[in-house]
Amino acid sequence: MLTILASLLASHLLLYLFFRRLASFFYKPTTDKGKRALRKLGFSLKWGLFFVIFPLAERYFSPDDMDYLRHHPLFSVLFVVNLTWILVELSNVVRHRILESFDFGKSDNLKERRMITQLDFIRKVFVIVVVVIASASILMQFESARNIGAGLLTSAGILGIIVGFAAQKSIANLLAGFQIAFTQPIRLDDVVVLEGEWGKIEEINLTYVVVKIWDQRRLVLPITYFLEKPFQNWTRTTADIWGTVFLYVDHTIPIEPLKQHLKELLDSSPLWDGKVQVLQVTDIRERTVELRCLMSARDSPGAFDLRCFVREKMLDFIQRNYPESLPKTRISLEKEQTVSGQLAQP
Repeated sequence: MLTILASLLASHLLLYLFFRRLASFFYKPTTDKGKRALRKLGFSLKWGLFFVIFPLAERYFSPDDMDYLRHHPLFSVLFVVNLTWILVELSNVVRHRILESFDFGKSDNLKERRMITQLDFIRKVFVIVVVVIASASILMQFESARNIGAGLLTSAGILGIIVGFAAQKSIANLLAGFQIAFTQPIRLDDVVVLEGEWGKIEEINLTYVVVKIWDQRRLVLPITYFLEKPFQNWTRTTADIWGTVFLYVDHTIPIEPLKQHLKELLDSSPLWDGKVQVLQVTDIRERTVELRCLMSARDSPGAFDLRCFVREKMLDFIQRNYPESLPKTRISLEKEQTVSGQLAQP
């Protein structure tokens, strides 16, 4: 027992004194998530160092007539569990180390979103592989589990067929996840329109995707959805987007003042990216004229706010300067002339 306590104390003390200094040579986190991931790795390594120190110490300090604990199956199981824990936490630290080298705050972060999409998917697959291998290693520590495994291998043919049919959908989703991670029809933080909803890609998991709708709802879809059904991706190649505002006015309105006012509005707005600015008559109907204001913005949220701004200010401009040109319905009344004689008076 004293050997165990001494090994625990030594491992925790050594990692407490030297881990941060050694880790700083490879990674200096700049975000709270990165610091938290590094702390978790350090905590797992403290126990990992115990599994290195204890077998060495036990050989010299345990009584000769006592079986070495390091040969006990439970010790091997705990070692495998701890090693799995270390690898999972290490993969998370590597993920943050890579992500912190990119700037996600800039408006055109296409390269960064592509990287994080692939990185997250690869890490999830890595964690699954590590857990599966660790589980198999733990089962191999027990004779009864090895016998069960042999029995399962004997019926592998029938079991494989059953599992194949049962897991067909899951395997299809997993393969779709690989395809999406590397062909990337969608990426994290992409703006999409699907199922009549506008939102952003919030999570891409192995078998499903979470879309954050503009009103804070979450739309959860199977990952195969994005390979089988059409959808709109507004940030597929770039974040900038065009926005339109339609105005319906009377035929008598002058067009040039409206064009000039639209130019003044866009010049005064920080939401406009300075690329596209057009006002055109796109349709003439029986009662109204359709005007389309076309403008560009750096991203879709900015385009939405810019469209609302232009719509409000253009309406206000027409109301103040051309109120007679707002949509109206014309009715022409004609007085009938009677040719019949007047009725006789009683």
